[in-house]
Amino acid sequence: VAVTGSSGVAAAAGLYRYLRDFCGCHLSWSGAQLRLPDPLPRLRAEIRAAAPGRYRYYQNVCAQSYSFAWWDWARWEREIDWMALSGINLAPAFAGQEAVWQRVRSGGREGGGDRETPGPADPRCSAQVYHNLGLNQSEIDKYFTGPAFLAWNRMGNLRRWAGPLPPSWHLKQLYLQYRIVERMRSLGMTTVLPAFAGHVPQGILRVFPRVNATRLGGWSHFDCTYSCIYLLDPEDSMFQVIGTLFLKELIKEFGTDHVYSADTFNEMTPLSSDPAYLSRVSNAVFRSMTGADPEALWLMQGWLFQHQPDFWQPAQVRALLHGVPLGRMIVLDLFAESKPVYQWTESFYGQPFIWCMLHNFGGNHGLFGTVEAINHGPFMARRFPNSTMVGTGLVPEGIEQNDMVYELMNELGWRQEPLNLSSWVSRYAERRYGVPNAAAAAAWRLLLRSVYNCTGVCVNHNRSPLVRRPSLHMDTELWYNASDVYEAWCLLLSASTELGSSPTFRYDLVDVTRQAAQQLVSNYYLDIHSAFQRHALPELLTAGGVLVYDLLPELDSLLSSHSLFLLGRWLESARAMATSDREAEQYELNARNQVTLWGPTGNILDYANKQLGGLVLDYYGVRWSLFVSVLVESLNSGRPFHQDEFNQAVFQVERGFVYNKKRYPAVPAGDTLEISRKLFLKYYP
Repeated sequence: VAVTGSSGVAAAAGLYRYLRDFCGCHLSWSGAQLRLPDPLPRLRAEIRAAAPGRYRYYQNVCAQSYSFAWWDWARWEREIDWMALSGINLAPAFAGQEAVWQRVRSGGREGGGDRETPGPADPRCSAQVYHNLGLNQSEIDKYFTGPAFLAWNRMGNLRRWAGPLPPSWHLKQLYLQYRIVERMRSLGMTTVLPAFAGHVPQGILRVFPRVNATRLGGWSHFDCTYSCIYLLDPEDSMFQVIGTLFLKELIKEFGTDHVYSADTFNEMTPLSSDPAYLSRVSNAVFRSMTGADPEALWLMQGWLFQHQPDFWQPAQVRALLHGVPLGRMIVLDLFAESKPVYQWTESFYGQPFIWCMLHNFGGNHGLFGTVEAINHGPFMARRFPNSTMVGTGLVPEGIEQNDMVYELMNELGWRQEPLNLSSWVSRYAERRYGVPNAAAAAAWRLLLRSVYNCTGVCVNHNRSPLVRRPSLHMDTELWYNASDVYEAWCLLLSASTELGSSPTFRYDLVDVTRQAAQQLVSNYYLDIHSAFQRHALPELLTAGGVLVYDLLPELDSLLSSHSLFLLGRWLESARAMATSDREAEQYELNARNQVTLWGPTGNILDYANKQLGGLVLDYYGVRWSLFVSVLVESLNSGRPFHQDEFNQAVFQVERGFVYNKKRYPAVPAGDTLEISRKLFLKYYP
């Protein structure tokens, strides 16, 4: 069987289409099913496929921290191969940029140039970029965040928190980046490199006292201790000096494919709504790119337009976009499956855009999808009057969840019309498990019509009481019929005799059981709430006791039985990046804080919540135990429950978890099938 393509990516996508459609194989984040038929199926005639758009884009800036922060080369290599097989041909390569901010080469090699990937220069021959501008190490250390929060440092939201970055971090990330760009380019992908967006450390003002820079406001519940970054005025000469210097050094290090990313106003209100000012900013960013690379193309996230629609009125959007020549910018319509921007901006006022599926916030666990929206949305966008759409994209804030949705979106990137979803998902189940199974296919059809078919404006941010700080005002609403998930759970368990040896089946059984348990937590919360309001102490003790002492421990055991649902896996991968005990402790604190408090005082509390073995028992479970105890004490004493007092008490529990230094296993324990069956027999409604 011969597979050819116009690029390495196209050939890889053709290979995966053959494996998927003719050999019944499957590849995903959670596992692979690659049992090949013998002999290989032959094709009766040639099959040709052309993607309707130029680009299939992948990666969210936030995923660099929520998912990729602790990856080694082996994990990156696997991801890049998955990208190629999925047909992805445009993606960021952001590792190592902080090292470039610190390093200016001084001899030891020549050139750089287009699509070249130079090796590292001798560290003894390097100087500091920021040092070159006159900053001292203390000023640099007060700017960079820790590794788990670099995504928001790069977008001008956050500084210093969980830092500083050790020298070993820079060196490791440089070597990683050399391999990432080499691998991506060898497969025919276009790499997107970071560019200067205008944000600078405070130390710049000491070195250049006449520079025109203004302090932005705080970001997302952070005060100026860790936020309020300085933004250079677009007409200040230092804007071009710093921006062009940085990009030239980056190109020397990594070569270039001429596409660059910069986000000046991510979730930050600009200093002025004057269209002329906004045009000057985008023009300054673009000129700093072309100063280093005359062929530069700017790739910009369009998140800001839908995030602050009151500020970004048509005049402001048009001004920002038209500060760049038409065709020299590509806008990612980042949340197009729920809040498309192209529709109210006349297709981004002539700038090309990519229709993107965001799907996931914070890397949360939770079954979710908007399958009808993604099955029709890209085709509607192409038919939009004077459409400037140039491709499709996957931009989740965190990955390794809901494989089905991403397989579907990747396939749609090569399709000319929508798919029949019901028959598609039945075939998906067969490929994923390697054999046809009626119960498994029925389970997936139930999930497709319910939990995966959110309609309207849908935001997949898990707000289940399970993963949120307890209160008497918690959200238990669902966009689907809960009984469909319970029934899918039942069907999957009935298929376990035949499919139980399949790794992907075991993953899905954990995931669906976890979703059912999440629903059950909401039910027990409602029972607790009702009993407290009615002063029914025995009922409160019963519901609270079952939740705290049985359901949550059982859920933790289930998650601990699978390697991809282990807190220890996340923490140990962080520690593995370290070169000393001190670094290991810093990186582990970064990893713990991100999935819990997200800041020193719970600034973005539980935004990046995960359902992991160890985290459920020692973090969520302890919070719920305290909540039930406080409610019981309130009924016993007749003293009203005060949320503010509880918040102060529970914060000590939350902070205690971040700093408890307990080591969690990175190897699973227990039998997934038996634990799921046990939960089912106890709790199936």
